[in-house]
Amino acid sequence: MKGNINNIAVLTSGGDCGGLNAVVKGAAAMASGKGIKCYAVPNGYAGLYNLVDFESLTELSLQRADLINASMAGSAVGHSRVKIKKIDDPQRYERIKKGLDKFSIDALVISGGDDSGSVMVDLHENGIPCVHVPKTMDLDLQTYSVGADSTINKIAVYADELKTTGRTHNRVIVMEVFGRYAGHTAFRGGIAADVDAILLPEIPVDFDVLYEHVKKKLTSRFFISDVFEGTYLIVVAEGLKDASGREIVDESAGVDAFGHKKLAGAGKYVCQELSKRMRSDTSIKDFMKETHMYVDKLYEIPEVRSVTPGHLVRCGRASAYDVNFGKEAGAAAVILLAEGITGVTLSEVKGSEIRYMEAGKAIAQRHVDLDQVALFEQLGTCFGREPAAYKPACRKVESSPERYM
Repeated sequence: MKGNINNIAVLTSGGDCGGLNAVVKGAAAMASGKGIKCYAVPNGYAGLYNLVDFESLTELSLQRADLINASMAGSAVGHSRVKIKKIDDPQRYERIKKGLDKFSIDALVISGGDDSGSVMVDLHENGIPCVHVPKTMDLDLQTYSVGADSTINKIAVYADELKTTGRTHNRVIVMEVFGRYAGHTAFRGGIAADVDAILLPEIPVDFDVLYEHVKKKLTSRFFISDVFEGTYLIVVAEGLKDASGREIVDESAGVDAFGHKKLAGAGKYVCQELSKRMRSDTSIKDFMKETHMYVDKLYEIPEVRSVTPGHLVRCGRASAYDVNFGKEAGAAAVILLAEGITGVTLSEVKGSEIRYMEAGKAIAQRHVDLDQVALFEQLGTCFGREPAAYKPACRKVESSPERYM
């Protein structure tokens, strides 16, 4: 295929996040530099499936791409959650090929996460040339994924700022963030905000252990304050599991396009479990009386409140890291296509070296390293379990790790 790429198209899929617009601009700019025309496929795989019905496509010329703000999150070319394989149309791949032929599109740059990446693998196996740029704020692929750094920074900012309302009202605050199967953003964002506890999908929560940590830290903060002020902050990933390993889901809500059950209120569940233990703990009533806060039937235990920033952590301004990575990755994806390399996931750009890997392996889920969790347990952060021993192995290396993990 090398040398036969004249027209490409870019599409983005899955959830929105920081850095995607940088991917689009990077691809458009590199294509222009190589004399390749670059087009936008609107609204992800839905747009790709319906491409044959479009009257025209927007060319991402340098002038048109210049209108896209790479520093803003979201995607200027739109998203949808559609799994091509599930479309009830036996001619779905032929329909897509006809749409590509209609506009003389030779290959695709597709930016998305594990679900979107699996569709890209499916398209490649059905004879549609494409390259995958990893995108997911969950940071759970085998490569760095555009969007993760932006989201981690926002989680850290929101969590840190919530301490002001927590201290004002002497509350336990539970902040629920994204992360269904892997808790990287909750983990890294929570550590950056210096929160007290982080609850991850990787670690089923023992609420008795968590409660004892809450009780000890919260009461000690009250007693060292000359105005009886204190708060305790928890960041919980939406994919929380209880001690039995049960995921908190809404069984009545059905599943999404990729077969995932809808999650249902991990933050509220944590609040209920902690409040239940406080109400049954007589020492809490004594503590409230000792700090002159107790009011019979009105204010007998500290308030435990949940906050869910939701899409606020994936919108707005992208981080500088994600903009840099996005531009590099978008540009590198075009180079791979021009070199006849398809069906792969772009990993990283190191100087003149463009690194890529088999897409099926790249989208395999990566979980939080529990050894790293153990390190932070030694520093006092609670992860809803009895702290594990951190067993370091000290080793001299010739260079620093290159991947953002």
